[in-house]
Amino acid sequence: MYKLFGIPNCDTVKKTKKYLDEKGVEYDFINFKKVAPTAQNIKLWESYLEDLPVNKRGTTFRKIKDDFESATPAKKIKILIENSSAIKRPILEKNGSVMAVGFEEVKAKI
Repeated sequence: MYKLFGIPNCDTVKKTKKYLDEKGVEYDFINFKKVAPTAQNIKLWESYLEDLPVNKRGTTFRKIKDDFESATPAKKIKILIENSSAIKRPILEKNGSVMAVGFEEVKAKI
């Protein structure tokens, strides 16, 4: 079973959910607004991306940018947990492994 992480009002997440539904792919949607990501989640996503999963183009990141950029690695993870809208999305996992980050990558992997 796939897990799709994101926030429901994100246009990219909406496109991804629609695409998966059209392809008949079953998934559990994990809403960052209701279930905060864990440090373990963020470290897994960081490992996949070879960088922290930060959406640097979003408004949430712009609000936390100065604090984030001056933080220690551990504090950066804490900031992302507390400000999950600043995380790149969607993130698709299967069996505890990251399959894709972002809509285009999801399309390529499914």
